Amino acid sequence: QVQLVESGGGSVQSGGALKLSCAYSGYTASNTCMGWFRQAPGKVRVAVASIRTSLGGDGIAYYAVSVKGRFTISREHTENTLYLQLNSLKSEDTAMYYCAAVRRYCWAPLHDASFDDWGQGTQVTVSS
Repeated sequence: QVQLVESGGGSVQSGGALKLSCAYSGYTASNTCMGWFRQAPGKVRVAVASIRTSLGGDGIAYYAVSVKGRFTISREHTENTLYLQLNSLKSEDTAMYYCAAVRRYCWAPLHDASFDDWGQGTQVTVSS
């Protein structure tokens, strides 16, 4: 059974850091895509970062331009957990953050249409 459960959101001041976690079940270690998306009030959902894992198990990370160099995505399959480390947070990072996954190779790892399964979200609020 496929399940994604996010945690780790909260309120921080500008320049602070948070680490989001997504506990998952029903996914193998390879041939998957997993990622993080966010949606601010009144705005569309956008990609933050994703990891595309090949059949051989090699993973490649992709980042949105707005977060590259500040956020780091990682996956620990032995823990069945996807992480997103958020550093140097800005007020514009305030949003609901969603974990997403798909059980096949994804050709567009930063496009939400590539993903089949979604978590409920965790709120990140950055105050200036």
